[in-house]
Amino acid sequence: MKKQILFSIALLTTGVTYAQTSYDAAKYTHQELNGTARYVGMGGAMGALGADLSTMGSNPAGIGLFRSSTASLTFGLNSTQNKADFMGTQITQNKTRMSFDQVGFVSSTHVGNRSNVRFFNFGFNYQKRNNLNNVFHSAGVYPNGYSQTVQMGNMMADIGITEDEFNKIYDYEKGVSPAGNNPYLIDRYPYLGVMGIRTGLVSLPKTGTALKAFQADKFAYESTETGGIQQFDVNISTNLNDRVYLGATIGAYYIDYKRSTFYKEAIYDGKQLSNGGFEIEGAYRILNDLKTEGTGLDIKLGAIFRPIEDSPFRLGVAIHTPTWYQLQDTYSTFMESDIEYKDTPKTERRQIGEATYDYTNGDNLREYRLTTPWKFNVSAGTIVGGIMAIGAEYELADYSTASLKYNDGVPMTHQNDVIKSTLNAVHTFKVGLETRLTPEFAIRAGYNYTSALFKKGAYKVLDTNDMRTDTEFSNTFARNTFTLGAGYSGKRFYADLAYKYDTTKSDFYTFSSDALAATKVTTDRHQVLCTLGLRF
Repeated sequence: MKKQILFSIALLTTGVTYAQTSYDAAKYTHQELNGTARYVGMGGAMGALGADLSTMGSNPAGIGLFRSSTASLTFGLNSTQNKADFMGTQITQNKTRMSFDQVGFVSSTHVGNRSNVRFFNFGFNYQKRNNLNNVFHSAGVYPNGYSQTVQMGNMMADIGITEDEFNKIYDYEKGVSPAGNNPYLIDRYPYLGVMGIRTGLVSLPKTGTALKAFQADKFAYESTETGGIQQFDVNISTNLNDRVYLGATIGAYYIDYKRSTFYKEAIYDGKQLSNGGFEIEGAYRILNDLKTEGTGLDIKLGAIFRPIEDSPFRLGVAIHTPTWYQLQDTYSTFMESDIEYKDTPKTERRQIGEATYDYTNGDNLREYRLTTPWKFNVSAGTIVGGIMAIGAEYELADYSTASLKYNDGVPMTHQNDVIKSTLNAVHTFKVGLETRLTPEFAIRAGYNYTSALFKKGAYKVLDTNDMRTDTEFSNTFARNTFTLGAGYSGKRFYADLAYKYDTTKSDFYTFSSDALAATKVTTDRHQVLCTLGLRF
């Protein structure tokens, strides 16, 4: 019932929209552990320890601890495995590929030992902020005939569609019917509902307000995702009396993401025949393609303090402004139904295909803005016996404060309300250690815990006048990350290796329904990183 209430609330929105959702906001604000192999090997818990290029993006003051210039590059291998279980039907998918993860440098200038400013450093670092490559499959048999076609019918019923409007939608022929009857260009009609009517999946009821839809038997879902978020940081930092380190970073981001999805249902009308079949039965398929490109900008400020002069113990603090993204989505949808009618020869069965780009004059591109939450970071670190470094870090980001705007700056009020009600404040804890076996060789280990991003019961809301037709969504739970590493450090050359294991569980749904069971998903990601570096 609550999901239907939110569909009705969406009626307050005027004009056809292509509104982004809380799931889009979550995808582009999320940050995974990545960077140099030393940083990853220590679980990223280096905010107070510093002296690593990747701290440029967590605590900018960490670059102030460099006492010589350095440059490094990092590459590796990623392997992602998804295990999906829908009521006993299990599918496992794997995707493995090479990756280029980091390259950067720091130019360190020794100012002097007699002034308060000991070093002034400048740095640049590129690293992959988020790897979005993924392949996912789910399939099974819906109990009680749940079907995505019900959501199509409900969206049209919620706007109060009349019989005359229904017939105009169904009968419209491009180039034959009046141009003003093009249902995809009428402000109040959602594309998903229009496609459902035009492919025969939604029909007029004899009584009641909800439009008639089908019941479903088997379903199958597939998605392929490629791309990610690239991060470019420029840093300035300084060392004051070897006690206080200050830094500032300007971050630029580039998103290049593609997703292709395929969804299929075997459907029937519920009218049982004497021979055990159904009066109407068949299948339909819907394919969605989405490409997102865009850029973002933020500022990070940080400080590290060594409160006791004769102690290596350090405290770090950092604050990250929101990232202000300017994004562009390009999308297309194709839906096809194959409905079998009683006593209709197989050669005469209808096959109805519907592609949005055939009716929208190429109007399949939308620009919008996304503002991510502020981030706050505190850390501590120390050196024990001159051979062991220990670090700990805590980060807070309240994702419920993320916001979406149309390209003209007008807030997506309804979707921002949904973000507030479905996304959590996320807490990330990091710990890591490094110990030297010899002056040249070290081993490392780390652990991260990231709390759940989505609130319990969160679901995807499509506005009733929305151009979007992708109904699927996934609610991720807490993430656990384990890391190991090793490194060699010579006078000029250094090399590091790291292994990272991420595991998280999530609930996946093909569409919004209070009664629909979740596909239980376990996602395991393995990553091996190698960093090669040079001091000069």
